Amino acid sequence: MQRTDVTRTDGTWVGLSLDVRERRRPGLAVFGAAGSRMLISQLSRPVLLAVVDEPLQGVDFWRTDAYRSCVPPLRADLARALAGDVERWAHRFMRYLVDAPDSPLHEGRWLLTRESALLPWRYADISHAEYGTSMLVEGHPDGYLDWYLHACWWEVLPLRPMPDAGDGRVKAYRKQARDGTLPPVLLWWVSGLDCHLVLDGHARLAAAIAESVEPPLLELHRTVPRDDLVARTEDAVAFYEAELARFAALRAVHGPTVPDGAALAGPQLARLVDELSTARPPTWAWPLPGGVSRWDKVAREVTGGMSWPRG
Repeated sequence: MQRTDVTRTDGTWVGLSLDVRERRRPGLAVFGAAGSRMLISQLSRPVLLAVVDEPLQGVDFWRTDAYRSCVPPLRADLARALAGDVERWAHRFMRYLVDAPDSPLHEGRWLLTRESALLPWRYADISHAEYGTSMLVEGHPDGYLDWYLHACWWEVLPLRPMPDAGDGRVKAYRKQARDGTLPPVLLWWVSGLDCHLVLDGHARLAAAIAESVEPPLLELHRTVPRDDLVARTEDAVAFYEAELARFAALRAVHGPTVPDGAALAGPQLARLVDELSTARPPTWAWPLPGGVSRWDKVAREVTGGMSWPRG
């Protein structure tokens, strides 16, 4: 598996890409049945059931207690050694994800990035504690992702209940949150839910909220395959060259008062290349063996036969 640092055209480090081969189906996978039903399963254990409502205004979900982090426990001495360096943590987390049989990785190209869509939406007059709390989707075991009232792509759905501020793990992480050595929270973007799932770091996120500091985040998602990236980059360069040729033709007719086009086409090319390197294609989902009847059976088992979704 090939790991590559991803940088913007100005040299800013964005994240870490990984080309995964010979992993047909991940240990943590999204399955679909009859279009509106989803099941997230980890090594055959149901983790999350979801139903997209008919008007496409949101998702009813039922979260089980079966999720287990694909990241081993993080030692305090490791946190001190990495000292809040998100780039070094990205390499560490990517190694954990590759080694874990129950991670979401499957064949294709992935990006583990520090540039989550979650952080830029906090207004200056809103504390980190308020904003962090507002990002969390409430409800256990069941709840609702509301696509109508707000865009869920800036929300976070924990895969297990969030610990409170008095939890022993949270207390241990609060000191790291204060001194800037808190390890990042690992998120997984799932397009079918239109939100982020917490893969690892429930207690770290709770600690950051309790201390009202910005939580360090690393977001995992599929990105453009390398062959497609090369082809689309070549198309962008060809467009840039065509624009320069068009401006050159105009200058030949109208004289040097016409710009050469570089000031317009150059930034556009840089933006296109940057967007291609960090693009978020839809999350892969596999057909659920047994279809709707299998999904209904799992739903009855995990809900104890309750009528769900409640409608």
